[in-house]
Amino acid sequence: MDQKLDHELVHSGHVACPGCGAVLAMRYVLNVLGPKTILVLPACCWSVITNRFPSCSVKIPVFHTAFETAACVASGVRAGLDMKGDRDTNVLAWAGDGGTFDIGLQALSGAAERNDDFIFVCYDNEAYMNTGIQRSSATPFGAWTTTTPKENFKHQEKKNIMGIMAAHKVPYAATASVAFPEDLMAKVARARDLRGTRFLHILCPCPTGWKYSSDMTVGLGRAAVNSRIFPLYEIMDGERFRLSYDPEEPMPAADYIKMQNRFSHLNPEEIVAVQQRTDRDWERLMHTIRSWPA
Repeated sequence: MDQKLDHELVHSGHVACPGCGAVLAMRYVLNVLGPKTILVLPACCWSVITNRFPSCSVKIPVFHTAFETAACVASGVRAGLDMKGDRDTNVLAWAGDGGTFDIGLQALSGAAERNDDFIFVCYDNEAYMNTGIQRSSATPFGAWTTTTPKENFKHQEKKNIMGIMAAHKVPYAATASVAFPEDLMAKVARARDLRGTRFLHILCPCPTGWKYSSDMTVGLGRAAVNSRIFPLYEIMDGERFRLSYDPEEPMPAADYIKMQNRFSHLNPEEIVAVQQRTDRDWERLMHTIRSWPA
């Protein structure tokens, strides 16, 4: 076997869809955190991807738990390790957007307010993909889901989860994308070396829910960032903002939208509205970065 593969903690045998961005995210994160990590998985795509007992496609301990409880279970695992005097093992809560933005927000907010010591990763594929592509509050404006059909697509904007985490003044919060692995892994390393509640929001394109060919996952991830729809940045202690990547010639939002059939019903005026929202949100982010100390 190739020696490099001996260090991989995500292995073949998982049951993810072809082109799944969430598998890339897990691989990158665990490559940084290493084998001394306990993974807390609520109900989500990854609770299935790991495969069925007794098989498991990740080579670390996995604690499967209820949909809404990723953060509070991670808090408990950390407390148990601390009681044993184990400060070296990483505790990683890993939830989808439904288990973060919606069902798990209460537990996450409580843990962040207490500044419990673990890393929380939201792998965001912008809908409840595991249970049938239903709308979540992470679903962007205009997107088709099975609960927002094209005749009545989602008219609300995506929830600002990073703003919510910044308001809790957690030690570290960052956005990342599977299409920018060096940036992603550098942010995981920074989170690993801190204490308290650390939050990573990773965009993970989903061929099934976003309706695109499975070979386009990385390209779509790049397009989301280059169009400024999903900017890459960090927040330290809720106050110090730092932009990680600034596309010098941003891609039009229309080009990103047209890569995905979940937006195929949008008319030109609605696509212009997406561009206007994107420009507004980018300017707000830039204003915030300029307003806070570096």
